[in-house]
Amino acid sequence: MPQSSHPLSAQGVEASTVVGHRDTRSGFGLLKPNAAGIDIGASSHWVSIPPERDAQSVREFGCYTPDFEALVEWLRQCNVETVAMESTGVYWIALYELLEREGFEVILVNAQHLKHVPGRKSDVLDCQWIRQLHSYGLLSASFRPAEAMCVLRQYIRQRDRLIQSAAQHIQRMQKALTQMNLHLHRVLIDLTGLSGMRILKAIVAGERDPQTLAALKHERVRKSEAEIAAALSGTYREEHLFVLGQELSLYETYQQQIAACDAQIETYLNQLPSPLPPHEQPQPKVVRKAVQNQPTFDLATHLHRISGVNFCAMDGLGPLTVQTILSEVGLDPTRFGSAQRFASWLGLCPGSAISGGKRKSSKTRRISNRAANAFRIAAMAAGKSDSAIGAFFRRLKARLGAPKAITATAHKLARIFYHLWCTGQSYDDVGAEHYEQQYRQRKLKYLQKQAAALGLELSQATQEETLTQDVS
Repeated sequence: MPQSSHPLSAQGVEASTVVGHRDTRSGFGLLKPNAAGIDIGASSHWVSIPPERDAQSVREFGCYTPDFEALVEWLRQCNVETVAMESTGVYWIALYELLEREGFEVILVNAQHLKHVPGRKSDVLDCQWIRQLHSYGLLSASFRPAEAMCVLRQYIRQRDRLIQSAAQHIQRMQKALTQMNLHLHRVLIDLTGLSGMRILKAIVAGERDPQTLAALKHERVRKSEAEIAAALSGTYREEHLFVLGQELSLYETYQQQIAACDAQIETYLNQLPSPLPPHEQPQPKVVRKAVQNQPTFDLATHLHRISGVNFCAMDGLGPLTVQTILSEVGLDPTRFGSAQRFASWLGLCPGSAISGGKRKSSKTRRISNRAANAFRIAAMAAGKSDSAIGAFFRRLKARLGAPKAITATAHKLARIFYHLWCTGQSYDDVGAEHYEQQYRQRKLKYLQKQAAALGLELSQATQEETLTQDVS
């Protein structure tokens, strides 16, 4: 195992001495004197401990498991209790899990939150800087759900990747059909539906007669056999048929892997405990027919059981959306503290760029968050519903445009989600009509207040006309 020593004083980072856990240079007290900092790399990790604990306070460790075990033993010998690490990619996961399993307090620091002195950037200085900031309590940990949710999250992310890969093969099948002038997508809504798969398998098997292929359609397909036969009159070139056959085979392979992933997710969900008492736990239902990309088991009931709340009753939140959100945020709402902090972590709340007492910008932060994306998708779905959330979305869309309306509605859904999450209450939608009535009352109250400030009084006809124009 390669190891090297780099004294901190030689690098100019630690020029002061520590007396009674207090920096004599600045008088700033140490909050975590038993802290260590780790700069994670692809092939090696640099570790820094307090300089008085070892003659070599900075060491380099390899990326193999024996190196990790030696790192843990060294930290124990130096009486380290808490560790902060900085990393990009997934190189940190194995070491993080090992340190956490060995009883250390471990936090993963967002690389964007660390500021380095210009011209002094190296792995050695990085780990020292991380340790120094962590010892003063100046670093915040990136959110990571409980271990049980991390396992479920891995399964769900794998399922999403499989669906994305399967979608690529659908596009390639479509391209091969177009190159043969077969316009199957114009007569069938879903190329991979029951009728589409029958026709594609027949074409790959060697069938070329358009009438025979058109007869394979399901009875519920609206297009006639004559229209489908006209769309299936093409060139049927050998090279394109070869590509079509391979892409169809790969698509079916991915569908089998998605089914296996669903079975694994169902098995794991059955193992998770429920906060509900036995007499209140919902019973799973038998799913007779799976819809596009939906699992073949009653996912909504499982999510209700492990979370204690029927989130799928919310407008726009389907089982897959709720599954994604719960796998990303976990099952403990106290980790966030409040609905405001939850929305801030999601990056859905307005920004607070204020300087000189003036707000410079209120744009939301640009972050990559799967849970936030799920709430945005839910907002677009809820905008089409006849519900209070749908009326809220449509009103903002007409005034501010679709992008801002999606963000605002996603923010509203996230706050409702957090409230139900904390209280365990059931969701009750008041309806679009009730929402519009409340909005008109608020608008009328505002107009009356504005008129009173000007010493005027609104007539009933003026009130009705103003409200009609505003709502329309």
